[in-house]
Amino acid sequence: MLKFEDKGDLSVDNQVYIKPEYLIHPHISGNKYRKLKYNLIEAKRLQKKSLLTFGGAFSNHIAAVASAGQEFGFETIGVIRGEELQSKIDSNPTLSFAETCGMRFKFVSRQDYKCKTDDHFLFELHKEFGDFYLIPEGGTNELAIKGCEEILTKYDNHYDYVCCSVGTGGTISGLINSALPHQKILGFPALKGEFLQEEIAKFATHTNWELITNYHFGGYAKVSDELIAFINTFKRLHHIPLDPVYTGKMMYGIYDLIKKNYFPKDSKILVIHSGGLQGIDGMNQKLKQQKKPLIV
Repeated sequence: MLKFEDKGDLSVDNQVYIKPEYLIHPHISGNKYRKLKYNLIEAKRLQKKSLLTFGGAFSNHIAAVASAGQEFGFETIGVIRGEELQSKIDSNPTLSFAETCGMRFKFVSRQDYKCKTDDHFLFELHKEFGDFYLIPEGGTNELAIKGCEEILTKYDNHYDYVCCSVGTGGTISGLINSALPHQKILGFPALKGEFLQEEIAKFATHTNWELITNYHFGGYAKVSDELIAFINTFKRLHHIPLDPVYTGKMMYGIYDLIKKNYFPKDSKILVIHSGGLQGIDGMNQKLKQQKKPLIV
């Protein structure tokens, strides 16, 4: 466990700690490791040879599934949003990494991608690729929740607040289910929209949670110069990297809430660092094209 200290230009309350889930594995990082754990066990039990899943250009999930397939002996198939990406694999750090792990790709239009959960769409995928174990976009299903329930342990019982980034809602659902009655789970969505309330409620067994929706910086994968400066300063002071899509926005929000006295005095706050660091290279590509400051 890592404790933050007041270091001047980015001061924090001395009761804030970080759980470095991103250090679990170099490629199957943080919450992706947790989500995939029981899905891979189930795929082995069912004697599946292939894993098929979905993701975008710089998807943490795509990178993690590709690496897991290589490490645990599965063929992997990634259905990728955006037909134009087919000619850009070599220049895309996420897709090129996944390809080196052996992942095969199917690139589909953004319109077709919206149908990824439809029976007809899945039927066509089975016709094309044969039998496979299906993992949803972002990895969230009941087995993923089971894995995320293992993030908190008995050593975390003394914390009052547990903070995490939110994408598809799987990680926060696991934290909600395993938290103690006195603990409140705060989720920081990386994207706009209130639909996450319903998604989380499908899996969460308790009501001790809240979504903090003011720190998405305009939407999924949207950033600002202020956010990039915060991420860089945080790393310089604390030697902990943050990604611009998830953990950077969460940490910015936590700092802001502390400044606004959101947390009662002497609260003990646990921050779940869920990984996502592989996405930094892709974001830096965009920032460089826009002649913006890079993440260092």
